[in-house]
Order: sequence, then structure tokens, then C-alpha cells
Amino acid sequence: MSHAGPQPVHDWTPELIQQTVDAHKDMPGAMLPILHAIQDRFGYIPEAAVPIIAESLRHTRAEVHGIISFYHHFRTRPSGSHVVHVCRAEACQAVGARQLEAHVKDRLGVDYHQTSRDNEFTLEPVYCLGNCACGPSIRVDDDIHGRMNADKFDRLVDSLTTTAVEVK
Repeated sequence: MSHAGPQPVHDWTPELIQQTVDAHKDMPGAMLPILHAIQDRFGYIPEAAVPIIAESLRHTRAEVHGIISFYHHFRTRPSGSHVVHVCRAEACQAVGARQLEAHVKDRLGVDYHQTSRDNEFTLEPVYCLGNCACGPSIRVDDDIHGRMNADKFDRLVDSLTTTAVEVK
């Protein structure tokens, strides 16, 4: 589930988490909407959210942890300034996604579900971006980029990097 909108704020308090839970807890199947809302609001699901969600929905903490860990979409640590999703579906693999994936990991210095040392990029796998005719495809934040290759990726990363290089 991708939601366009304001950038998440990584600052959370138990009260803000409880407000988010309360706003969604009466929905049918409230667990996933609550988890999405918390991640959308704070950028990830803080560990402190687990007991609040469990108590509010009358689930065990283990059940909440199980759902969070089952869905790769959910993060339990803050993400980088940009989230890069590399499509791993068959159509993209057929046109070079595995080579692109290796380059992306090397360029960012991370594996899937990790954030670069400079906190600029978090790398996540995705199993279809619906851009099959233009593969290999990636999504950076809310923008899909088709016909991606190593050179185009490097230029994209350079254009998104916010860390200023100091010139002396």
C-alpha cells in the first residue's frame, strides 16, 4: 500500500501512537490499517507501538510481532531519506533486473531491508511495480523509473543525495 503525502516524521510518543491506533481500531480487520497508519505517520513501526496495538486490539504482543515480521513492507527501524524498491518479478528479471539489483546493492553498500551508512537510502525488494513493459523497474519513494540500468541508477542516486560534499 503506497500513500502519497507528507514525509513521515520519525519523532513519536506513546500518545501519538495511541492516537493513531484509536483512529483505526474500530475498522474491520483493524490490524493492517493500524500498522500502515503508524508507518505512514512515523516512517516505521517503533517497538513501543507493539504493546499499545496489542492492548487496544486485545491481541498478544507475539501476534502483533508476527504480523509485522510477516509483511516485508513494514519497517521496525527508521528508513533513509529515500526508499528504493527494486522489482524482482520475472518480467524485470528477464531484462536484466538481477544485474541491476547487484549494482544497486553495491552502489548503496547495503542489502535488502538495510539503510545506507549516510541514512540516505533504504533498499527494499518489491515483486511487481506494474511497469513490466519497461523493465527493469525501480521505485524511489513514490516515483517509478523504467528501463533502469547501472548508469541511470548512478545518476539518479547522485541527483537525490542530500549530503553536501565539502570543498576546501
